Amino acid sequence: MAEVGDVSNMRAPYRSHADAFDIDDLVSREPFLQFKNWFEEAKLEPNIEEANAMALATATKDGLPSVRMVLMKGFDKNGIVFYTNYNSRKAAELEENPRCSCMFYWEHLKRSIRVEGSVSRLSKEKSEEYFNSRPRPSQLGALSSNQGSVVDSRKTISDRFNSLSETYKDEDKTIPKPDCWGGYLVTPDLFEFWQGQTSRLHDRINFRKLAPGEQIDEKLTHIGEDGWVFERLEP
Repeated sequence: MAEVGDVSNMRAPYRSHADAFDIDDLVSREPFLQFKNWFEEAKLEPNIEEANAMALATATKDGLPSVRMVLMKGFDKNGIVFYTNYNSRKAAELEENPRCSCMFYWEHLKRSIRVEGSVSRLSKEKSEEYFNSRPRPSQLGALSSNQGSVVDSRKTISDRFNSLSETYKDEDKTIPKPDCWGGYLVTPDLFEFWQGQTSRLHDRINFRKLAPGEQIDEKLTHIGEDGWVFERLEP
């Protein structure tokens, strides 16, 4: 087996302790505005090409996990929106177990945001509205791909794409959204905001919903807005 070598000394400087992220640094006492604030900063960072890229973790009803990168395509107080093929593995797992975890990691800012929540499909109308806004090559890609299916060669995929490109070469001809393609809404019940520190005493601020009947220690758990509470977690 090939060796990757000693990676134990791969250490990069993070932010100085003076830049520690504290409870008092929160722009809001609820997580959505805090998310928006960090996301807008990430969008403006020239070294981050796709600030909306997120790792999406799902699991079967038996708890077998899987994770992959997707693109967030919408965000507001209702939650996070992404689109995919409903015949994909992620979609099958979300049908069995409609819970997921998402993670954004912005290396040049040494920041990440982790989100947990429930998942539901968007309406056909919402999915069609977004599909029709996509560039035509992206529409053709969705129409030509049986996402996650085993295929004999790249040529099979290319031939299918080229055939559809010929069918819809007239720019005025509408490319139909595949029935098996559409969006999901992640409705969060937990956010964790992580700020890296060179000391590895990273800053972690957690927003969550209280469990029914849960009693809190107000020295540790702070009452936020809209039913949220927030806490500092040890690194």
